[in-house]
Order: sequence, then C-alpha cells, then structure tokens
Amino acid sequence: MPLNSKLSPLHVMYVEDNADIRDMVSELIDNPERRIVLCADAEAAWLQLQLQRFDVLVTDVSLPGLSGTELARRWLEADASRWVILFSGYDFKSGLASLGTNVRAIPKEDFEQLERALVEISQHLQLCASCLE
Repeated sequence: MPLNSKLSPLHVMYVEDNADIRDMVSELIDNPERRIVLCADAEAAWLQLQLQRFDVLVTDVSLPGLSGTELARRWLEADASRWVILFSGYDFKSGLASLGTNVRAIPKEDFEQLERALVEISQHLQLCASCLE
C-alpha cells in the first residue's frame, strides 16, 4: 500500500551524547519525510518531549546524567503505545518487555536496521491515521 504523502512527516527525537555519532546518524536517517530534533543529553530531550509532539524517540542508553532507558520510561509513562528505539551498544537480551510493546533495541552500528525500523514505524502510524479518517 503506498504511503499517503499528505500526512505529516515522522517526528523523530534523537538523543546521543557523542557529537560525531549524533551528526553521522542524523545525516543517515534524514529525509524529506522526517523531522529530526537532535539532543546531546536526556535532560534536554525531556524538555523537548514536553514541548513538541514526537512520533518516535531514538536514544542511546549510556548518557551523562539521566540514562536513555530512564528517558524512555518517563516518556512512555504518559502513553505506553509510543515508539522508542534504544540505539545503543548495550545488549538488552530480554529486558525490553518491561518497557512496552513498541520498544526496540538496535545495535548502534546497524544503520540499516535503524532505517527499516523508522520506515516500519512511519508506515504503521500512517495506516493508523488512515483508519481514523
């Protein structure tokens, strides 16, 4: 099913403390169908998550101060159906179930898997939006 281009772009919050990685990943996932907001730490991201609507939170786990996992938990408290991608070198094994059904862990070096997940989330959200029309 083709995507409806009239729908709003996918709003992505990307949190990464390493500036080089943050810039590289931002460039790799940037496209006209996405709006990406970059944050260097979870505290700044939390403020933005309160001020704007985001469709997906992509975050590193190991951040200075508040961890990416704790940021995800806070964001999911208000709506457990939100989408979160923990894009990290950390191996979660089976620890994701406690966070929610729309939480994914992707190894930080797997950019193709990250791209596929973002496309999947965008398609899911567009299908849900078309059901509401």
